[in-house]
Amino acid sequence: MQCDYYDAGRCRSCTLIETPYDAQLAAKHERARAAVGEGPAWDDPLASAESGFRNKAKMVAGGSVDEPRLGILGAGGSVQDLRDCPLHEPAVAAALPVLAEFMTAARLVPYDVTSRRGELKYVLVTASPAGELLVRFVLRSTESVPRIRKHLPWLTDRLPHLAVASVNLHPTHSAVLEGAEEIVLTERALLPMHVGDAEMYLRPQGFFQTSSQMAGALYTLAASWTAKLTYRTAWDLYCGVGGFALHLARPGVEVIGVESSHEAVAAATASAAGVGTGVRFEAGDATAFALGAAQEPDLVVVNPPRRGIGADLAGWLEGSGVRHVLYSSCNVDSLARDLTAMASLRPVRARVLDMFPHTEHFETLVLLER
Repeated sequence: MQCDYYDAGRCRSCTLIETPYDAQLAAKHERARAAVGEGPAWDDPLASAESGFRNKAKMVAGGSVDEPRLGILGAGGSVQDLRDCPLHEPAVAAALPVLAEFMTAARLVPYDVTSRRGELKYVLVTASPAGELLVRFVLRSTESVPRIRKHLPWLTDRLPHLAVASVNLHPTHSAVLEGAEEIVLTERALLPMHVGDAEMYLRPQGFFQTSSQMAGALYTLAASWTAKLTYRTAWDLYCGVGGFALHLARPGVEVIGVESSHEAVAAATASAAGVGTGVRFEAGDATAFALGAAQEPDLVVVNPPRRGIGADLAGWLEGSGVRHVLYSSCNVDSLARDLTAMASLRPVRARVLDMFPHTEHFETLVLLER
């Protein structure tokens, strides 16, 4: 992939961009094999599109009202504009220049990290596979909300595929991306995300995989690997908006998804309504849920953050009678540590899915069998 920003030294986020993509993929595959071991049957790594694959943009607001910038925070607190980043899906790429214009139209003053003045901190954009958009404005206060509401018809006219718009209030000066309070500005609060074989929904504060293409492949692979397993009960821990749970659903099976984010659980519950009975979601800590459960399931799916599932949950799984575990990991180091703690669960199948081309990061799916 060729990138003008990288060539000009303005952005170096894609640390592997100078490495041929085939070599990137091979290196990730070998790293995963070294971490997990040679025991499982390894499928060939699943390649991504090299550009235009990111369904979301997390853009720092900078510049001024009349000359806005959307990009990344650079040295000295300045913002490097990255509106033409080649990683973004076409719908996201087309929206960013319009959103920069909207900053001027609605007189949204970019937040300056050095002086700690201004209102607009971030503009967050997510595109669905159908091309609809969810746009969030992260503000320091409600001062700009009336102007955003006033000019929202202008924005929806320029972006006819805008489905959900919201304001997130983030009053503190910190590196955290968003605050706790969300104000939905549109009639709709759910963005449909048809991925794999499921119609999922995303709320403004919900998490979704960075690449819709690879998310669909991940869920489809999970369904394929578990198709011949016998299970009557299944848990999807760290379930997000329910992608794995919805793909594990089958007649006569009870599937429970657990996620700490109430927003994600609300979206997942809306998705479950479309598949009938047998799938439900609840908000809570994955480890606490497992340790406090009265009965063990036949199958457990875990899709934790980079830190992994940790010693307590790994220890519970090791001592349980759970027959199969499907582990989706974005960090092979924590994956390897967790697998060591679950020695009685043997990896039988594994595959690398390149969710993040041109970086060291990738997803690894492993099926474990007792």
